[in-house]
Amino acid sequence: MQSADPFTHYRGRFAPSPTGPLHAGSLVAALASWLDARAHRGQWLVRIEDVDTPRSVPGADRLILAQLAACGLHADAPPVWQSQRTGLYRTALDNLVARALAYPCGCSRKDIENATKAYTPRARHAELRYPGTCQLGLHGKTPRAWRLRTEGAVIAWQDRSAGPQAQDVASAVGDFVLLRADGCFAYQLAVVVDDADQGISHVVRGADLLDNSARQIRLQQCLQLPTPQYLHTPLVLGANGEKLSKQNGAQAIDTGEPLRALNHAAITLGLPAQSGQVQDALLAWTAAWASTWVRPEGHGRAP
Repeated sequence: MQSADPFTHYRGRFAPSPTGPLHAGSLVAALASWLDARAHRGQWLVRIEDVDTPRSVPGADRLILAQLAACGLHADAPPVWQSQRTGLYRTALDNLVARALAYPCGCSRKDIENATKAYTPRARHAELRYPGTCQLGLHGKTPRAWRLRTEGAVIAWQDRSAGPQAQDVASAVGDFVLLRADGCFAYQLAVVVDDADQGISHVVRGADLLDNSARQIRLQQCLQLPTPQYLHTPLVLGANGEKLSKQNGAQAIDTGEPLRALNHAAITLGLPAQSGQVQDALLAWTAAWASTWVRPEGHGRAP
């Protein structure tokens, strides 16, 4: 997807879910993705990931955009909303169904729990491992969701930060959902379709999404789409030691003091705190980021 020149055709993105305002953890991902794009002299886009409509909070999308602007993080194109792109997801699903790579599933969550006899700790967007109950047919069940076939999908990739990665998707998560029982397209399908449609060459996001990469690469392969380069950033932890999130009481960043909020994010990324104006701080961090994450051949990594 990239050209021989690492500073040509770089396109990154920040893709927040509008379930609440930006907090300290999400600002880390926003700043890192912005810095990576600027260090590569590329483009930085913002995509509002509101495909999970029941969880979206009215007005949160506009608040997030205002918070980014207050922190000097300006996108290079107007933002897009996943809720306005469902036709693209339907086309992708129809493609997979026509090629027998996706199938209907009639299992409820309780059915899956009973079949596996165990509960699996869940990361963001993770699911209980699906045991393949409906792979060979619904056996009288009413179809509830659509799943991707993962048999034989051993995925290996190189993360710019975490290094070599590998996952047997079938063993780790099983055939995963593409269209949910409530009619919403699943995160995994939407993000893959959107990244390809927007020409995203580099994905910089939080480490909580590292375990999603294999599923997304599997989908990219099935849809014959390019695979971006991935870099997963450190997480901000709450007082309980878990990832700071809207669900465990994370507070909105204070846009009245944007440099203070940005300094906290920068320190999490291993960058020095700055004083003065926000724009000067962003320039200094861009130079520091480039010295660590940008190499002549375009595959930046920590030394």
